[in-house]
Amino acid sequence: MDMDLEPRTSQLMAEAEGGGYYTWSSSKFPLLAKTNVAAGYLVLRPGGFALPHYADSSKVGCVLQGTDGVVGMVLPNTRKEVVLKLKKGDVLPVPLGTASWWFNKGDSDLIISFLGETSKAQIPGQFSYFLLAGTQGLMGGFSTEVTSKAYNLSKEDTEKLTKSQKGVLIIKLPRDQPMPIPQMDKTKELVYNIDAANPDNVVKNGGLITTVTEEEFPFVGQVGVSVIRVKLEPNAIKVPVYPANTAIQLIYIARGNGKIEIVGLNGERELDTEVNAGHLLVVPQFFVLAVIAGGEGIEYYSMVTTKKPVFEELAGNFSIWEAISPKVQQVALNVDEEFQKLFLSKIRNTTDLIPPKN
Repeated sequence: MDMDLEPRTSQLMAEAEGGGYYTWSSSKFPLLAKTNVAAGYLVLRPGGFALPHYADSSKVGCVLQGTDGVVGMVLPNTRKEVVLKLKKGDVLPVPLGTASWWFNKGDSDLIISFLGETSKAQIPGQFSYFLLAGTQGLMGGFSTEVTSKAYNLSKEDTEKLTKSQKGVLIIKLPRDQPMPIPQMDKTKELVYNIDAANPDNVVKNGGLITTVTEEEFPFVGQVGVSVIRVKLEPNAIKVPVYPANTAIQLIYIARGNGKIEIVGLNGERELDTEVNAGHLLVVPQFFVLAVIAGGEGIEYYSMVTTKKPVFEELAGNFSIWEAISPKVQQVALNVDEEFQKLFLSKIRNTTDLIPPKN
């Protein structure tokens, strides 16, 4: 199948003293547009502030680094801002049409990756942002006549309203700048810490898998996706799996390194490559994915474009082969009964996360 699955690194979209925003262009990564998914990540240095904005797509923010982040959001049709505290491991849905700002109150960088679905986007495979303030702010795009009448301001005050902020997307605030205090009750409701959650599966020296769906975290249902965090120990293997529905997987490598193989139609190996932190890749619907961690181990976040992800394993003790009758296994694989029993016994003695052999 003619499909370029090669992982890509991001390009810098905006940078200032307060930090930077990085994205993946669908023109350079056509599979994003073809599958209607997109990604970006925000780096806020201490005191960094991302100006209020909204986007044309729903997405999920995954906090990769930082201990004292703050986000303000005005959800559609709520008319009231909620202010939330962010730290490493937090997962925060950002529904379509939400206006938000982001601030790093801490002493180290705050890094957030965003993974989303773009079926309603201006440009398929990319997030487009609409800024409420700054040199590219929406108010500054209107004529002075329209803005002054809309806000009942004089021409002088209109100029002050639209021209005072010289930043584009990210600025740096002074340390003594007063900012809203996070609402911890709302944080517990709208933010989910995947690091602190009970994993779906843990294997000693193998790793862990944690899935976040609307069953565990109802708010994530508003963006129509699920999030999976996979952490493999050095040289461990995640056995081949495929989605049993029409879901697309968008995977961001957060830490470490490893090797990824993807097999698609006609048993063709569509990808066999090394990956490192910062790589983004797409797994098309029904394609089979296997991951081998490198010497540093590997950790990645996978956004799945469904509220209820269902995966089938080709190996491990929950393998689909375990459910297929022995006689069918023998004729399908063209093996005798002795080998079929050996094959089944090997499956039953493994799991979906396989530690390295000593």
